[in-house]
Amino acid sequence: MSAPAHPDTSIKANRKLLRALAGEAVWPPPIWLMRQAGRYLPEYREVRTTAGGFLNLCYNPALATEVTLQPIRRYGFDAAILFSDILVVPDALGQQVRFLEGEGPCLDPITDDAGLGQLNLAGTGEKFGRVYETVARLRQDLPAEVALIGFCGAPWTVATYMVGGRGSSDQAAARMFAYRDREAFTRLIDIVVETSIEYLDGQVKAGADALQIFDSWAGNLPDGEFQAWVVAPTVRIVSELKRRHPDVPIIGFPRGGGLNAEDYVLATKVDGLGCDTAMPLGQMRALAEFAGVTVQGNLDPLLLVSGGQALEDRIAETLEALRDVPAIFNLGHGIVPQTPPEHVARLVELVRGGT
Repeated sequence: MSAPAHPDTSIKANRKLLRALAGEAVWPPPIWLMRQAGRYLPEYREVRTTAGGFLNLCYNPALATEVTLQPIRRYGFDAAILFSDILVVPDALGQQVRFLEGEGPCLDPITDDAGLGQLNLAGTGEKFGRVYETVARLRQDLPAEVALIGFCGAPWTVATYMVGGRGSSDQAAARMFAYRDREAFTRLIDIVVETSIEYLDGQVKAGADALQIFDSWAGNLPDGEFQAWVVAPTVRIVSELKRRHPDVPIIGFPRGGGLNAEDYVLATKVDGLGCDTAMPLGQMRALAEFAGVTVQGNLDPLLLVSGGQALEDRIAETLEALRDVPAIFNLGHGIVPQTPPEHVARLVELVRGGT
């Protein structure tokens, strides 16, 4: 499938997410949810059983398009996010990546120069091409008013899996690698930066309207390491993509960044900041007002599971706190599988009502 041309300015102007990322205080705010396509939806589970493995689903343009569209059909979110995974990048580079039922991702760890030497930057084309086809199909099939978000994992977060071989609570393996052999770890980060730039560039060319960079494990680093492994690589990615695609907004999500958030925004020049559950609403508003960034988040995914009056009160509190500043309604992390779909429907109803 050939990549579609991007729509003209008048069509894109109707996409509420893009207006918010351009600095407009849209009311009610646009809404989409991280992991909005996933196991909480019965229609997703049905497709998942036919895919023959999680990565197979990510690399199958027809199936990946279908599961991306499912929450748009059900809830009418203002944005769709490409169904894929941050570990597509190491997989395309040639690192062995497997998803084990009940265990999550499992990779053959890279712990030395020999492991780095096995990564092939020139070999990503086939697998990335399948993702680009999904993006092109989505832009063709989505309603005109729905924005399409492409994404990648941030270099630090992707590197923690590449070094550790799996997710962990403290990312100890990657932190130790970076302390013991800074030169080799820098080479790994450089590889991921370069590959991520090309990967996101291809998504934009295929039809993505906006991009998000997921740094899910940013929160466990000391300040100097945060600057080196979270901020600096993101600066490189954002600056190069802005050079190539100046009109495509980028959202950064340095989960757990806390007090480093303002420095992150000012250094990286992202258009949007994904805010985790621990970030106070007052800090979010201050970042929008004084750092000039559109804020996104921070509803607790478990509150969405619980539902009821507590959820409704927090939605109202969030809307009031972010009124009159550029904001996107979202969670502080992804939807969890046990989320009742009817709670998501109620969330959308209340946000759209502006109360």
